[in-house]
Amino acid sequence: MDANRPDLLDPASLAALGRLEVVARWVVDGFLTGLHRSPRKGFSVEFAEHRPYQPGDDLRYLDWKILARSDRWVIKQYEEETNLRAMLLLDVSPSMAWSGSEARLTKLAWAEASVAALSLLLLKQRDAVGFIRFDDAVRTVLPPRARTAQWRRVLAELGSAGVGTDTALAAAIKRAAGLVTRPGLFVILSDLLMDPDEVTSAVRTLRAVGHDIVVLHVMDPGERDLAEVGDAKFTDPESGDALAARGSDVRDAYHATVEVAIGEWRERLAGAGAFYEVVSTDAPFGTALRRAFAVRQRLP
Repeated sequence: MDANRPDLLDPASLAALGRLEVVARWVVDGFLTGLHRSPRKGFSVEFAEHRPYQPGDDLRYLDWKILARSDRWVIKQYEEETNLRAMLLLDVSPSMAWSGSEARLTKLAWAEASVAALSLLLLKQRDAVGFIRFDDAVRTVLPPRARTAQWRRVLAELGSAGVGTDTALAAAIKRAAGLVTRPGLFVILSDLLMDPDEVTSAVRTLRAVGHDIVVLHVMDPGERDLAEVGDAKFTDPESGDALAARGSDVRDAYHATVEVAIGEWRERLAGAGAFYEVVSTDAPFGTALRRAFAVRQRLP
């Protein structure tokens, strides 16, 4: 494994090194290693803030007064200089707080680190980032902003726990759509333990108005392949329903059922025009970044 690519490290090992802010910076620094930055430039309307000069920046936007006073190379950044508006939607329902092993992150912890890294990456690319947390209701709404301070706002909201007992992704999508008035990018991170009909309809509506949609289906390895266990009680973390069964008796049927569900989601979301990918909590954060960023790079 390349030591200079922390985005490719085991998520649990990386998360153990520090706070979410530190992990996200490590992941993004590794991801940007060798990544060709977008040559696209925006246009200037309203001044927003300064940012460090980067090779290839248009010298017309260099702040020559600051350079003369302090020998600092900074670029004037404008509100409309962003390339697109991106909305990140995070499922914080109870089922996301599960992990099949103490050696792995919960689905929620993995998704939170991915949101932190992806939002930082998009902001570095001069994109505006918005954020929504949801369970059975929308809990957090941050409209898209391109300013550096937006990342701090996202990090602060990631520290809040969910309080609902269900998942209302369709409502979250509808709320997010009202915040982005021109074609943009929507990235949804969820374990998709919900009815697909409303979600598919909401995604189709988003796509119809020109948005690109990435759905990252967050799964723990223990959800996809049932571990070898004896007598056990299987409990739904959201409804509380429980079923006693012998693991060996249901293992094959369980695996087949999960694969059918994944296939259904893939078919439905692809038919609605979204990019769908299963991401595992034992996979590096860079996996999700590559999927989402590849779609972002295809935007006109």
